[in-house]
Amino acid sequence: MVPSISVVIPVHNRPVLLSRALTSVSCQTIRPLEVVVVDDGSSQPIDDTLKELCPGVKIIKNEKNVGVAAARNRGIEHAQGEWIALLDSDDEWVSLKLEKQVQYLQEFPHLRAIHTDEKWVRNNNEVNPPVYLNKSNHLLWERSLRHCLICPSSVLLHKSIFETIGSFDQSLTVCEDYDFWLRLLLHDEIGLVDEKLTIKHGGHADQLSTTTWGMDRFRIKTLQKILSTPLLSLSRRKLVYGVLIDKCRILAQGSKKRQKTGDAEVYQEMAEKYSVLLSKTIQHVEK
Repeated sequence: MVPSISVVIPVHNRPVLLSRALTSVSCQTIRPLEVVVVDDGSSQPIDDTLKELCPGVKIIKNEKNVGVAAARNRGIEHAQGEWIALLDSDDEWVSLKLEKQVQYLQEFPHLRAIHTDEKWVRNNNEVNPPVYLNKSNHLLWERSLRHCLICPSSVLLHKSIFETIGSFDQSLTVCEDYDFWLRLLLHDEIGLVDEKLTIKHGGHADQLSTTTWGMDRFRIKTLQKILSTPLLSLSRRKLVYGVLIDKCRILAQGSKKRQKTGDAEVYQEMAEKYSVLLSKTIQHVEK
């Protein structure tokens, strides 16, 4: 039996890219229960695109642009399916994507989250992602501290996950996915369909990861939150401190180059503070 799946697509403008994403949904070999598109305050008309490519689509409109985290959350709240398949408006799926994930779920029914490998496309050319972003699930939480290793467009999530860990953090302009995966991995394992079933596009001018300086500023906020969770073991706390120290030092150097002296001093002080806490944690573990 095919589980009920809601596809949730947040979009701000991008009617052409949205058309490509919707076409990939319509080509799936198993039909989702519904497609939920959250129009996040678009100034460009997208309704015609939706009606032509995806009859029956559920359209939710935000009067103003509130950001991808809030738009994604709103779509999830309105979704009727037992499972949520996220898709960013600039990405697309291979036709077997949902079918392969459902098959994997049937083999491992205890899982509440499944992702896939990805094909990377930059400026219409396929490229190889960096080696450190490989899709091995080995030490996934630990490796995810430094880099975001899960693509939102690749995941299939049981809706109960959001009851367990909450929604995407709307205070984060970027890196809301990095934050969500780290919280999720403290509670659940994520299954991996080791096939390139998600096509991840990049290189366009409005991509947040290319228009936002100092992405680690937002990752630091997540790591600081994680330190307060009761689920964090001492060994993992050591790892978080180590990553915080590195990221604070990098931001201190970057701030100096941009002549942001005040910011540089703040991040340097943070690095020193976490160095002290790391030393204390190591001493505690060794006792």
